[in-house]
Amino acid sequence: MSHPHRLVVLAGPTAVGKGTIAAYIREHFPEVWLSVSATTRRPRPGECDGVHYHFVDEAEFERMREAGELLEWAVVHGRASYGTPRRPVEEALSQGRMALLEIDLQGARQVREAMPEALFVFLAPPSWDELVRRLVGRGTEDEEEREARLATARRELEAAAEFDVTIVNDEVRHAAEQLVSLMRSH
Repeated sequence: MSHPHRLVVLAGPTAVGKGTIAAYIREHFPEVWLSVSATTRRPRPGECDGVHYHFVDEAEFERMREAGELLEWAVVHGRASYGTPRRPVEEALSQGRMALLEIDLQGARQVREAMPEALFVFLAPPSWDELVRRLVGRGTEDEEEREARLATARRELEAAAEFDVTIVNDEVRHAAEQLVSLMRSH
């Protein structure tokens, strides 16, 4: 009987690098199971259905939500819906796997309601200026969306106190290794 792990929830402000950390862990730590969110937004270049996200239409997302199949869900930046399918998370944990959920703040708060025993990790930027640089440097958003994201990020940074642990994303490999080490010890 393998020792059951706690679900680890990684959240933080927009553009802090949650996706980059998750991708690094996916590549370098195959023993960690990463939850794949469902979303109604369109795929970005290079994103694969079932790997990065389950891309679904509004009707399917609504069906999943109403059927109670989502551990958490939210409308992000006033646009697309995102949610975490519940069953795969429960299956990974029941198999004794280290399970990681990389989501936004609204989602983390819902998971705390649904699974308060999870370990909540806040990914913080090295500084506000660096967060702005990453947000603007990504170049995937227009000016209006960038301003909305910056306003959201300011509020999101204040939520660090709600989390069990904070990891500063100063360097991807370092932050990812800290996170995996934390997962192994819980």
